Amino acid sequence: MNKGQIGVSTASLFKRMYNEESVAFLSASGVGAAEVFLGTYREYKVEFARLLNERRGDMDIHSVHTLNTHFEPQLFSANPRALEDAYGIAEEVLSSAQLLGARYYTFHGVARIKRKIAYTDYAVIGEKYRVLTEKCAKYGVSLALENVEWAHCNHPGFFSGVKKYAPLLKATLDVKQARDSGDGYLPFLNEMGEDIVTVHLSDIDDSGKLCLPGRGTFDFAELFRRLEGVGFKGKMMIEVYNENYARTDELIRSYEHLCSLAEKIR
Repeated sequence: MNKGQIGVSTASLFKRMYNEESVAFLSASGVGAAEVFLGTYREYKVEFARLLNERRGDMDIHSVHTLNTHFEPQLFSANPRALEDAYGIAEEVLSSAQLLGARYYTFHGVARIKRKIAYTDYAVIGEKYRVLTEKCAKYGVSLALENVEWAHCNHPGFFSGVKKYAPLLKATLDVKQARDSGDGYLPFLNEMGEDIVTVHLSDIDDSGKLCLPGRGTFDFAELFRRLEGVGFKGKMMIEVYNENYARTDELIRSYEHLCSLAEKIR
């Protein structure tokens, strides 16, 4: 493991800074890599990607993320118009990712709202993912399905079930969401294995409250070793909520702490 594999998601600065301010701040603070959480329709456009490129300095944009409810569920719609519109937005995101040099698109998929839908019909869902992953590949971007408690991949078995039909699919492991699912991160890590390209990092304190890495009880050294064990070569992004810390310098100290820890894992 090396410190170059540690970065910060701009989601951690939500409501503190807009994305163009976030990438400038992170770059100026010495952060080597970032995931950009694009949260509005205007931020999906290539004009905004150009602005980010102007502000990010030499910081690597490893991946992009979007607001799930804007269009991601409609990429699985049976309504041709809804599907066409959703792909129109997705292609804007992919064009922006390509301009930023982002290799991955962190993806939630469908939010599990309707109880009667067969969310485990892997053949049908997998075919949708196959089409989407092949579309992403045309932009030099890999789709990385994230384990999310309230979305498509909320239990061990979903990723591998879909992967059979969408061989280009990659994975984003989120330790926070794995905890919320009740399974913990290990079953997801073992299932996703070498397909993991991005990891979302957070910590939890003795009272069960989410906090910055290094402020709680989570064993990051163990996680790093297990990731190395499955051949992980991607990036790990601090992703917390803005209420989980008081000052932005605390976020940078957390990043530096993880970089130091990663250097010790051999």
